[in-house]
Amino acid sequence: MTIPFRFGYKASSEQFGPRELLDYAILAEEVGFDSVFLSDHLQPWMHEGGHAPAALPWLGAAAERTSRVLLGTSVLTPTFRYHPGVVAQAFGTLGAMHPGRMILGVGTGEALNEVTLGLDWPESPERFQRMKEAITLIRRLWTDDRVTFDGTYYSVRNATIYDRPDELVPIYIGASGPAATRLAGRIADGYITTSGKAPELYREKLLPAFDEGLAKAGRDRSDVDTLLEVKVSFRHDRAQALENTRFWAPLALSPEEKMGVDDPLEMQRLAEQLPTERAASRFIVSDDVDEHLAAIRTWIDLGFRHLVFHDPGHDQETFLRLYGEEVLPRLRAEYGA
Repeated sequence: MTIPFRFGYKASSEQFGPRELLDYAILAEEVGFDSVFLSDHLQPWMHEGGHAPAALPWLGAAAERTSRVLLGTSVLTPTFRYHPGVVAQAFGTLGAMHPGRMILGVGTGEALNEVTLGLDWPESPERFQRMKEAITLIRRLWTDDRVTFDGTYYSVRNATIYDRPDELVPIYIGASGPAATRLAGRIADGYITTSGKAPELYREKLLPAFDEGLAKAGRDRSDVDTLLEVKVSFRHDRAQALENTRFWAPLALSPEEKMGVDDPLEMQRLAEQLPTERAASRFIVSDDVDEHLAAIRTWIDLGFRHLVFHDPGHDQETFLRLYGEEVLPRLRAEYGA
């Protein structure tokens, strides 16, 4: 089976409240996007002007107000704030109510969203093992009628998820390093990563690790969706496109700069020290559609087939309509539906 090209919309839950975000998801479907994904954060990157609506109730509302787009998390952490059994129940319900439209994207998490609740924040190897075990348990709960599970980190006794879809909700793994990327290739239904880093990282580390995971499981790329969050700032006014990236300056902080930061006020302080050019460095900033499409093609040429576009501006309606009129039709003409 060849996975089709898909073009999605990243609903910025750190930037907009739930009602406004829902309006944008509805409009995204209307103008031709194939999917809508949002993160599930307890706290936003920026304290001033930030938002953090809960993804689970929002997905239910969005599914009722749309009819076609795929809906999912990019990403939810199923290991600290949520017990994997709670995630299995929630997405079992969502999948039963909206079969074929839900995607559970998971990751190892960030201190910003967990430490505030008094939870310990272990080193990266443990976070990775927790995610791996959580995926195993969630799938068991979706496939077995009565589950007793004694893992290293999670346990259940005689557990049953009573409402679940006939077809399992796909699980995608979000990854920014080789180990989790390799795991995505080996066990996941999809692989999620983000754009804007050095091309060598994807070409020489991430995608080879993904292929290694696929090979270990006897699979190839046609078996696993490859989703890339593409950070774009497209406006007819280039200066405006550049300025729009300011709210998302935290994305330009290095892992070392934001390591262990669990307070949005501190994250905002660090981000405000960055020049606009560095804030924009993770984005395709453009006022010319041909230039914009050329930059997007570089990611497709690497092998990504599901591009989810994240615009940093506060005027999301302008972005959605511009993409619906000028960008998506040309992508579809070139790559198909």
